Amino acid sequence: MQDTQPAAMPQHVAIIMDGNRRWATQRSMPRALGHASGARRVRQIVEACSARGVRYLTLFAFSTENWKRPAEEVSSLVGLLVHYLQKEVSDMHRTGVRLKVAGDLSRFDQRLQNLMASAQALTAQNSQITLTIAANYGGRWDMMQAVQAWQAANPSLTVADMDEAAMRPHLSMAYAPDPELLIRTGGESRISNFMLWQMAYTELFFTDTLWPDFSAPVLDQALEWFCARDRRFGASSSLVAC
Repeated sequence: MQDTQPAAMPQHVAIIMDGNRRWATQRSMPRALGHASGARRVRQIVEACSARGVRYLTLFAFSTENWKRPAEEVSSLVGLLVHYLQKEVSDMHRTGVRLKVAGDLSRFDQRLQNLMASAQALTAQNSQITLTIAANYGGRWDMMQAVQAWQAANPSLTVADMDEAAMRPHLSMAYAPDPELLIRTGGESRISNFMLWQMAYTELFFTDTLWPDFSAPVLDQALEWFCARDRRFGASSSLVAC
């Protein structure tokens, strides 16, 4: 993607990493190996986004609905989060990645919560790219907790006094601009309760590529597609040009 200038890149890319289980099934492997292969793909994509000028990357790692999966699979997914934080954080810090974790973290055990907190503290001053891991995250949860947080901060007011600008700072990813591009791998064409508020004007790119096979060239396809979009935000003519 050598002909694309950094100014053309979306500031914020969000990815629904779908297809790990199907990838494993196609190879007659246990589902856990599919999730593990998907986790290994993360570093390459973080590096590729950083190299292309993307400033924020948000990965949907574990949704509020994932608790409905078999206990063994849930345990495997949570174990991968622990392993990723233990193995990758020092390298992320070395390469200037700021790590954030968004979601209702209270349901995770204390060990994992401590790992998340220490990883975020270690990388807090980094500025090359902000990587957000959405864990036990749901878009509906995010909006509900934002309203509740606003009410707690403004006990003398009612929700009738709240507008969009007042609510926004209480969203779990208030530190990041809204994503301009969502990529979903695995062939599904839905957003699955991911960043519902923030994706009001996000461009949606769906690919059949399963997440463990997702690579920098496929990322480039999505970025090139994004740059060809006519982003008008309700206006009669394009307001954003690549």
